Amino acid sequence: MDAQVLLRDYEDFLNSSAQIAPLSRETYMREIRFLYKWCTEEEYELQSIKTLELLDYISFRQKGGADHRTLAKGISSLRSFFRFLIQEEYRTDNPAGRIDSPRPSAPLPDVMTREEIEAFFDAIPLDTHYGMRDRALFELIYSCGLRISEAAGLKVGNVFLSERVARIHGKGNRERIVPIGDHGIYWVRQYVQLARPHLLKSGKIEESLFLSMRGTALSRKGIWKRFKQICDRADIDAKVHTLRHSFATHLLQGGADLRSVQALLGHADIGTTQIYTHVENEELRQIHSALHPRGSEATEHTTPSINTRRKRT
Repeated sequence: MDAQVLLRDYEDFLNSSAQIAPLSRETYMREIRFLYKWCTEEEYELQSIKTLELLDYISFRQKGGADHRTLAKGISSLRSFFRFLIQEEYRTDNPAGRIDSPRPSAPLPDVMTREEIEAFFDAIPLDTHYGMRDRALFELIYSCGLRISEAAGLKVGNVFLSERVARIHGKGNRERIVPIGDHGIYWVRQYVQLARPHLLKSGKIEESLFLSMRGTALSRKGIWKRFKQICDRADIDAKVHTLRHSFATHLLQGGADLRSVQALLGHADIGTTQIYTHVENEELRQIHSALHPRGSEATEHTTPSINTRRKRT
């Protein structure tokens, strides 16, 4: 049968189906017209095209700039079209049925450099009790890789400074014990001894470690607000969660194994932790491109500076 007739019949089928939304009909027809045009140029028969040829077509669409969402919709359109051909007895198989839709790639997490970490902490004013609280709060988040909700929910009784660990209640009420580094220990101790007593309201007992100006638990919104103010002072564009991303990435850069980082972050699935290895790989790729004789088409390169500042523990 003529391909143009097939296209008209398929469009009539889509328009007559109450189960297919109008926007989906447009998407399906647009994709099938793309396929028909490609088949014409490549001298394939639309109604008898095979799976390998469809893969070539999908590759063509990808090289043309189609992102994973567009490709996924396109593959759904192909499946629908060939189901229609089977229903109308134009063919007996669906060549698009064995083609998997592309999975969206997870965006790489934002990470602060060690220099940015130092600049951020240096920008916290320490001449007030709130500044001392902020220093302890963000040192602990970076030292332990805490989520903002975990920091906000931290109780005084969950931090064991002598043992240098904290008991963290994470997602799904999962509990984990994480070590606290030297900077975290020092600033939490300073805050507890010198600042927190002044933030407590007279005669009130409050279990939360980090307190607001009202003497109650510092909220996630309050943590976010203070972080933003400090970033503005340091001229850094970041989010609170960036400290957690930086914690994981800096550990891996220092030689930590993935399973250890997974345990410290409280990830149930190691696949979630593996995103940080992609950050490392991207940095390695950039270094290779800049320094290897065959790494880049550029003929002159600037040697990247090496961070010689003392690492936080």
